[in-house]
Amino acid sequence: QVQLVESGGGLVQPGGSLRLTCAGSGRTFSTYTMGWFRQTPGKEREFVGGIAYNGDSQIYAASVKGRFTISRDKARNMVYLQMNSLKPEDTAVYYCAASWRPVTSTAYDYWGQGTQVTVSA
Repeated sequence: QVQLVESGGGLVQPGGSLRLTCAGSGRTFSTYTMGWFRQTPGKEREFVGGIAYNGDSQIYAASVKGRFTISRDKARNMVYLQMNSLKPEDTAVYYCAASWRPVTSTAYDYWGQGTQVTVSA
């Protein structure tokens, strides 16, 4: 089992950047596919992107492709979501998640508590 803690959320102006961090615990953390999701009130949780256990491949939702980048530091048990060119519609609670499945799957098993990102002038 793995425990996940997100940080780095906050208020940012449109066009700005923010980097979210997900800290993972457990000796097997480096073997998990890691993903990011987001959710706004009244809507279903939306897949943002994922990164393979070895960091060699990533996938992204069409809505964030070219603006968001996921990376991981296996030595530190960290996963990052770099968000650039932020838009008001990116406002949401962002969740980090872990999975045993390949990066092409959007089904995840373990979740963090979420961090709020607000994009507003």
